[in-house]
Amino acid sequence: MLKSLLLEGVGPAKTFGPVDFAPRLNFITGDNGLGKSFLLDIAWWSLTRTWARGVPAVPPTSSKKSSITYAFSKSTSGDFAETSVFKRSDQLWPTKQGRPAIPGVVIYAGVDGSFSAWDPARNYWQGNDAAERPRAFNFTPEQVWNGLEGPNGIRYCNGLIHDWVLWQKGRDEAFSDLIKVLAALSPSGVEHLEPGQPVRLGLDVKDYPSLRMSYGQDVALVHASAGMRRIAALAYLLVWTWREHRLACEQTGRKQAKEIVFLIDEIECHLHPQWQRRVVPALLRVMQALTGKKVPVQLIVATHSPLVLASVEPEFDEATDVVFNIGLCDGQAEVSKEPWAKQGDVVNWLVSDSFGLRQARSVEAEQAIEAAEAWMRGDKAALPEKLHSQGAIHKELMRVLPGHDEFWPRWLVETRQLPRRSGDA
Repeated sequence: MLKSLLLEGVGPAKTFGPVDFAPRLNFITGDNGLGKSFLLDIAWWSLTRTWARGVPAVPPTSSKKSSITYAFSKSTSGDFAETSVFKRSDQLWPTKQGRPAIPGVVIYAGVDGSFSAWDPARNYWQGNDAAERPRAFNFTPEQVWNGLEGPNGIRYCNGLIHDWVLWQKGRDEAFSDLIKVLAALSPSGVEHLEPGQPVRLGLDVKDYPSLRMSYGQDVALVHASAGMRRIAALAYLLVWTWREHRLACEQTGRKQAKEIVFLIDEIECHLHPQWQRRVVPALLRVMQALTGKKVPVQLIVATHSPLVLASVEPEFDEATDVVFNIGLCDGQAEVSKEPWAKQGDVVNWLVSDSFGLRQARSVEAEQAIEAAEAWMRGDKAALPEKLHSQGAIHKELMRVLPGHDEFWPRWLVETRQLPRRSGDA
């Protein structure tokens, strides 16, 4: 499991961190552009010594010394910690030779549909044959669906379209696993993901996987919604990763992974609220469904969704889980651990420190209410030019608030007690 990260001279601040990760659930919130995805990229590199999507982190030329300090825990041999100092002449982050492999599988789901997997049985090798082994499996969105080949024409993965149909027609154990994972990741009710029969598109003789919709039709997966495609792709790659890991362990005599680390960027992307409030608890159950045993899972999730955080309130344990927020402080991005407190619903999460809205409303409604509050406390200096009077404020409240809004009783009671002032409209 990843324990900590500290960045110096690279990233959105001169010093970024330290970030002390919890062993189970880790949520990273913050505005766009403050480094959530960057932090996930660094976490992936720290665990695998590879760069997802092949894009390394390069410090600005103004940084005289840049370093990444990271630590991870190993259930077999204790903790490992290291500092890598960027070597600008080689454009590399050197690491110690013989660094131990973590005892688990690392998976990184990108927000753009890309996917990376690192397997200690397939990607960690020492000796003369190490150069011939792939350092990680990095999929573009297109490769997830159509397969991944190595530089020497080696086929690492046949892709979702081929494998899904092959497993289904052959009644392979992997297809049973796929059904289990799809069921675990699906919300209950009408949106439950259930494989349909393979279908053909037009005159194309190629068979495509399908999903059985709530209205009874089998729809080709490539024509399903973006949310369904993302969940289906995630389910397939989890099954593929674990299946190939198990086969590699059998071939090499290695022991199966003792832990799983999931890195997921914007886990809520494309998902309906019904799915958003179930996906994190579901991922905790997925590996148990795949392996048939309880494998420790560490989730490191970047999210913009208050519903995702609301969904984990019943399961959140401060001993194993944490919420981080990245904000601006004196023009520098700063990551901080947020004190855990149940907010109860999405509205309260939106106005919490994790998301920072002053009002869970439209911008216009927020401005009108703030003007109304300033009027009620007699603070004319705080009134915007267009909302300079009680009448103007009332007219704007009428425009932007529904009749049942909870702010109305307070406004009506307070303003009826005020005497009419000259200039009131």
